[in-house]
Amino acid sequence: MQNSIHLEHQLVLVTGAARGLGEHLVRAFLREGARVVVNYRNSAEAAQRLASEAPEHLLAVQADVTDTAAVRAMFAQARQHFGMPVTTVVNNALPDFSFNGDARPTAAQLSWENMNQQFAGVVGGALNTTQGAMEGMREAGFGRIVNVGTNLFQNPVVPYHDYTAGKAALLSLTRTLAKDLGPDNITVNMISGGLLRTTDASAATPEAVFDFIAANTPLRRVTTPAEFADAAVFFASPWARAVTGQNLVVDGGLVNN
Repeated sequence: MQNSIHLEHQLVLVTGAARGLGEHLVRAFLREGARVVVNYRNSAEAAQRLASEAPEHLLAVQADVTDTAAVRAMFAQARQHFGMPVTTVVNNALPDFSFNGDARPTAAQLSWENMNQQFAGVVGGALNTTQGAMEGMREAGFGRIVNVGTNLFQNPVVPYHDYTAGKAALLSLTRTLAKDLGPDNITVNMISGGLLRTTDASAATPEAVFDFIAANTPLRRVTTPAEFADAAVFFASPWARAVTGQNLVVDGGLVNN
C-alpha cells in the first residue's frame, strides 16, 4: 500500500468537467502532469475541444453521474484507455442550477422535486463515482476522493434551500466514507467555496452580490475557479496524505468556522 502517489502518476476523473469550474479543475491537474478523464453529460463539443488540447493526457467521456451503469462504463473506458485505474475522483458535477436569488424557490414555493433533484445529482452522483472507483483504488492501494461543497451551509447569505441541503448531505457522506474507506488508504475530503467569479452557474448572479462578497472578505476579492481548483490538487497530492474527512473552505476567508 502506498501512502501517496505523485500527480504525474495518477489518473484523475473530474465530473462535470467540460466547462466552468470543471474545466479549471482539469487544467489544474493537467498542469501537474496527471492524466485526466473529462466527464460530461451534455457538453460534448466543449469536452472534446478541451481533451484535444492534450490528447495523450486527456480523455473526454460522456456519462450522467446519476446513471450507475453509465458511471461504471466510464471507469472501464478510462482504465482501458490509460492502462491504469482511476486513482482520484473529483465530484464536481452539478444538477441544472443557476445562482440567481431572484429566481430561486422560496420556502413557500420549495418542492420535494427541487430537493430530490439536488440529492440525486449531488449525493447520488458522488455515491456512484465512489463505488465505481473503489475496486481500482483498492487494487492500487491508494485513492483520493474530493467532493465539491459550498460555504452556504455555514453562511446562507442567499437561502438556496435545495442546493444547500444537497451539499450539506454530501458533507455528511464525505465524513462517513472517510471512516469506511480509510483502512484502504482512500481519503475522502470536501472543498467548499462561495460564489466563484465567474462560472456558468454564477453567470446570473448580479454584480452587486459579487461586490458585497468582496467587501466582506479579508482578501477583498472573490475567489476564482482557478484558485479553487488548486485546493483540489492539494488533496490529491502527497502533501495531504494524512488528511481525510475534512471540509476545507476556500473563499478568501469569508467564512472562517
